Amino acid sequence: MDIQVNKFYQNLGKLFYAVAASDAVVRKDEYEALKKVVSSHWLSLDDVTDEFGGDASYQIEIVFDFLYASKFEDHALDFVKDFEEFKTTNQELFSAKVDRTIWRTCISIADAFYGKNQKEKEILAMIKTVLLQD
Repeated sequence: MDIQVNKFYQNLGKLFYAVAASDAVVRKDEYEALKKVVSSHWLSLDDVTDEFGGDASYQIEIVFDFLYASKFEDHALDFVKDFEEFKTTNQELFSAKVDRTIWRTCISIADAFYGKNQKEKEILAMIKTVLLQD
């Protein structure tokens, strides 16, 4: 189960990066918004640790950092599709509370830099559809 939870957080890192990268530019404000939400919401969600003994939810930031450093801005749609696939095959990890926290995190990132632009709105619409699937 812990391995799946780690993969869950890694997929969230990709998903949240997709929101930030949807307009092909990841801004510092978007990353700061992500870090704030990880600290305030994701760290307290469970007590799963990663292979190094740290809170598994930090996988969100680690994956986001990696994608940012690797300049994956043009893969936002792929990351949303990856998340949809993961959610479909791991429904047990997605409670209503988790889905709400995912959605709030996406909104926080999109609103971090002068509100939502058209590309972010499109990505958010796709994510909302995935979150509403049972």
